[in-house]
Amino acid sequence: MVISSFDSLGLGPSRSPDIPGVASSNIPQLIHQGNNTAIYRLHDTGFKVIIAPNPSEEHVLKLLHEQNISSFLPWSCRSRKVTDVTSFNRKPALSFKWVSGITLKEWLQKVQVGHHLGLNVRIRAAMAIAKTVSDFHEGGVTYNCLTPSNIVLAPVEGEYVATLIDLSSALIFRDDNRVNTDPAFDKNMKEIDMKSLGLVLNQLFRGEESATGEGADQVTSNRNDDGSVGAQGDPDYFRRKRGKQHTLGEGLPLYLSSMISALVDPPTASEICYESAKDVFLDLKIMAENPNDSLMKTELDESTVKGRLPLHGDMFYGRQVQMSMLLHLFQSSVVLGNQPLMATISGYPGTGKSTLVNQIKKPLLDLNGCFIEGKFDKAARPDTVLASALNYFFGSILESNTGNTHLSMKWRIHDAIGSGSNNVLLEILPNLQKWIAAGSIATETATPSSSRKGIGSSHRLKFMFCKLIGAIACRAHPLILFLDDLQWADEMTLDIIRMMMTDPDIRHFLLLGCYRDNEVNMSHPLMTKFDAIREQGISIVTINIGPIEKECVNTLLSEILCLPPSLCRPMSTVVHSKTGGIILFILRFLASLNDEGDLWFSMSSRRWMYNLEEIRLKEIHDDVVSHMTQHMKNLSKKMRMGLKVAACLGPKFNAKVLDKAKKDDEIEDTFLKSCVEFGFLQTLGTDKYVWAHDQIQQAAYELIPLTKRESFHLLLGSRLFITTSPSEMEHMLFFIVDNMNRGSKLIDDLDQKYEVSQLNLEAGEKALSASAFESAAKYLLAGLSLLGPESWEMNYNLTIRLYDAASEALFVTGDFSRLSVLIEKPLAKARSFEDKLNIFNNLVRALAASTKFEDGIEKCVTILSQLGEVIPSEITADVYIDEIAQVKALLHGKSRQELLSLPRMFDKQKLAAMQFLNHALTMTYIAKPLLNPILVFRMVKISIEHGVCNVSAFAFACYGGWLVSEPSCDIEGGHRMGRVATEMMKRLGAVEMTPRLYVTVYGFINIWKEPWQAALNKHMEAYESGTTTGDIEFALTNLYLHANTSIYGCGENLAISSQNIQAYAKRAYQHNQRTLWVTFVILQQLTLDLMGIEQKAFHPFSNGMTEETCFERCSSNNEVSMCRLICCKKKYVAFFKGDLDVAANMYELALSFPSGSTGRLVSALVNPFIDGLIGFFFARKHGENEQKWTNVGLDAIRSLRKWVDSSTWNFSNKLYLLEAEFYYLREDDERALVCYNASIRAAREHKFVHEEGLAEEKSATYLLHKGKHNEAMGHFMNAKRCYDVWGAHTLVERVDKAIAILMPLCTGAC
Repeated sequence: MVISSFDSLGLGPSRSPDIPGVASSNIPQLIHQGNNTAIYRLHDTGFKVIIAPNPSEEHVLKLLHEQNISSFLPWSCRSRKVTDVTSFNRKPALSFKWVSGITLKEWLQKVQVGHHLGLNVRIRAAMAIAKTVSDFHEGGVTYNCLTPSNIVLAPVEGEYVATLIDLSSALIFRDDNRVNTDPAFDKNMKEIDMKSLGLVLNQLFRGEESATGEGADQVTSNRNDDGSVGAQGDPDYFRRKRGKQHTLGEGLPLYLSSMISALVDPPTASEICYESAKDVFLDLKIMAENPNDSLMKTELDESTVKGRLPLHGDMFYGRQVQMSMLLHLFQSSVVLGNQPLMATISGYPGTGKSTLVNQIKKPLLDLNGCFIEGKFDKAARPDTVLASALNYFFGSILESNTGNTHLSMKWRIHDAIGSGSNNVLLEILPNLQKWIAAGSIATETATPSSSRKGIGSSHRLKFMFCKLIGAIACRAHPLILFLDDLQWADEMTLDIIRMMMTDPDIRHFLLLGCYRDNEVNMSHPLMTKFDAIREQGISIVTINIGPIEKECVNTLLSEILCLPPSLCRPMSTVVHSKTGGIILFILRFLASLNDEGDLWFSMSSRRWMYNLEEIRLKEIHDDVVSHMTQHMKNLSKKMRMGLKVAACLGPKFNAKVLDKAKKDDEIEDTFLKSCVEFGFLQTLGTDKYVWAHDQIQQAAYELIPLTKRESFHLLLGSRLFITTSPSEMEHMLFFIVDNMNRGSKLIDDLDQKYEVSQLNLEAGEKALSASAFESAAKYLLAGLSLLGPESWEMNYNLTIRLYDAASEALFVTGDFSRLSVLIEKPLAKARSFEDKLNIFNNLVRALAASTKFEDGIEKCVTILSQLGEVIPSEITADVYIDEIAQVKALLHGKSRQELLSLPRMFDKQKLAAMQFLNHALTMTYIAKPLLNPILVFRMVKISIEHGVCNVSAFAFACYGGWLVSEPSCDIEGGHRMGRVATEMMKRLGAVEMTPRLYVTVYGFINIWKEPWQAALNKHMEAYESGTTTGDIEFALTNLYLHANTSIYGCGENLAISSQNIQAYAKRAYQHNQRTLWVTFVILQQLTLDLMGIEQKAFHPFSNGMTEETCFERCSSNNEVSMCRLICCKKKYVAFFKGDLDVAANMYELALSFPSGSTGRLVSALVNPFIDGLIGFFFARKHGENEQKWTNVGLDAIRSLRKWVDSSTWNFSNKLYLLEAEFYYLREDDERALVCYNASIRAAREHKFVHEEGLAEEKSATYLLHKGKHNEAMGHFMNAKRCYDVWGAHTLVERVDKAIAILMPLCTGAC
């Protein structure tokens, strides 16, 4: 605020004499007259005149004393500047420089007649007074006459200055000749000034000349000659003269009343007072510059009146650097948002990591952002934390009833994850399900899958979480996900974090994770996962939180206690020393001081007081948990019992759960309310409570002696079990089981063991249904640990169910080593083969997931033989022919409708056989390709003879894939089987088979007959289906087929394709699908090469790998298909770029890696076409290998002529171009031109722009060879246009060079 006039300061007009013609008058103006002195003013000079009838020597000495003080004070000190001791009208006088302004007394009189001034104006006036008093003391002078009459206020440059105008009572207490370094002496000398300052401030802020009728004028008293305070300086004098104590500071902010009280009250051993006026000035300055609620608090709240310290856990001090880093990240995620951002916040427990994160909530809310938070707990189920956090978020949306505010988000979520009845995400997020169902969004129905949860469910859940996060976060609603205590996170959640951070579809998203660095070393799973994220090109910002500085502790105390910082500093120094600056420790230490009476609120002084000496002598534990436990031990017995019980109920609990756990009156009815008041618990809605900090919960838990903890948990679990009705068991189950398990070693009774095992089975199955697989494994293994050998006889059903469910949970969590040990007993003890089937199922899937394909195939074959399906151990030609014959005989004469009308399969053994055949099918495709078709034939045979199941649809699709391959090449038969398989899948509702079936039907079968463009949407549809059902491998395979067909087959724009493929590669890398990830990267490198972009596609994923090193590794590992893929890519790029020598070398190298007969992709169908063009190019050179290269071209023509009968759309343009090149070789100009034009026309009509450009370029080359420059120019121009549409800028540049060379040879218009 800039103050430009006296009126704006509330000072009224300047103190100038009201004399007409002042500028020309030399008549002094009488300003003030007292008993002994009078004040005159002449222009800028003032005179203090002794008017006593007979001035004594003492009067003159006083004037000389005042002159001495004035000359002694530094020039910068604002005091009356005495210029001389002289005579005035023959009277002794001193002259001084006149000070403009208004006295505080005059100002107070103006206030009393209704002149309103704001508190901020008063604070700045008070600052000016304190500053001047401080300057006096710094100059070695005490004023000793600080009254409203002797203080002149004036505005200077928008602030106040205060001048002290009567120096007659001032004393020099420190100079060069009289140096006294005794602090007690200095303090004693300043005492009158400090007390007077307190009373002056009281009058100033209350706007009265005197608060009680007795003001600062009464305090300025006699000093003895030695400088000590006289009779009126006696402490009791101030209390007697001031009247009632409570009137001081009454009605003012506690901050100010505490300041005034500390100045005026005589100090005692337990009170802290001001040491200097400079501290007063600095404290007033803080209030002026930071007028926050805590400093302006006027009324006493209920807790303060009761003497309870107002503490809350979300206190934020001294984190400016960390906060700026966090805000920068936040702004980047909102403004840019092109990829997810992540920061980790590490520090010791209680340092304020969560509090730092909470500061970001307000700026996020201002941008309509979303904040989702979850917290892991050492003793709770970590794999439910993310789901609980999201469910709470959607619950808050439901409760807020915000109408259309989140409507767009609802639609995005619906589009991303659907709303069908078989949606795994909606099963574990009931609030999301309610929210989606609450609107007008129609929900699609789906037949629930009968398959058990498995690794597919795990993959599906992870991916669905990513899709949900991607749907929530957008530019209009940026999202922050905060996960606290990551050191206790489970493997699945950490993997979801990795996937989210590498998900190309997630934008405007910031993930913040806190962890305790004293519990995490470099080998911790958390660090391993962070390394995996960094390896994928994602940077993680690291923010470290340490103890807060001493000054921050002082600020904290000042705001909590509403005390000026100077009054807190002695205490903050001790508190910081004892707590090490750990903010949680600080708060709990203060709470204990308050409880023990060493920190209290004085109603008489209206301020918080503390006993500094007692606090200094306190002996406390080194860590906050031990300190709090010791503090809790001083509470009542019932309070301690309540804390022990509550600590065993986990991080969050309901009041009803606590009621069930307590017995009679062992816990007070007001326990929960008291815990909230003590700061132990916080409320979460009605009757729900959460520990304010896990360290507080741990402190309460340590009230239970170590030797009695197991029995305490068992007792608590038993109480909960007994008091829980069947209808309440759904809610209470985990509370009961968690406590019983921690005391299960004390259970001796066999029936009780079975009872607890049964409870663990129920808890494990409930966790499995919620996709909390690690928790499920923990409960199920705990249940098994209570069973002895006799359980196989005495409680068989419970035992086999526990083993069955435990094997499932261990498989999904990937704990294959423990699974292999676990299944030994049920495989040996189960009463029937049927009881072993699910155990076998989990074993086989575990072997496949561990890439132990041969062991898995062997186990499948053994199991299949026990199910009545004997698979030949050696596949000979006779066996092969016999199996084919059996299938063909069963299919002979059966129409499409008859196959679709086959009955459902109900034979349990055959259903099991189909399941194990399906497992083996994938493994044999990789490890035993000769066995693969035999399994397909057997699956089709079982389906025809015993009815169809969901797997049957895939079996018929695989049979169709076999038909179109060598040596059968029955394209029509294969296409028919593909249509049967697709229709059968729909009739059976086997949606989980969509990804596998579409890979076969649209990736291997229909490409021979239907336009390649038609398959693109089908592959994307299958990808979406696979991510929903959890079949990630085949979902990503569909993405690869989409990309492969887009580039090699359809000639989609390379820039768009490259961007898409990079996202697909991230997806594959995200899901640890190495083979697919590499194929995507190779395909992206093809697009980059053709676009002319000097970039290595491998670099974002692996700094050390290149296309060359990848080929070398694949070659050494005998990965034939990958080597062939790289060769064909290099050949394709080299051919289009015109580097035919490299293309020929790649052709030769690719022959070393022959393709099998199990099916071809679109790229494999394009390869013969490219090979034929390479062959005819080199044949035209008429070298020694002319015949060899001619045969390569002719082989390609023969293949294309056979294929074009099935699909003119896909193959006619390619055949025409090959034939044109053949006629070019044979110098048959007429046929060559016809075929070139036919190829161009067919490619254009069938939307193959890349091959249209190729045909135009080849035609131009032929015409150039024939000397037809103008016609050649036209075709080169068309080729350039096509390549430009394709996005192949390298090819555009190459054609441009040809055009430039050809241009001078052309005549006229082209």
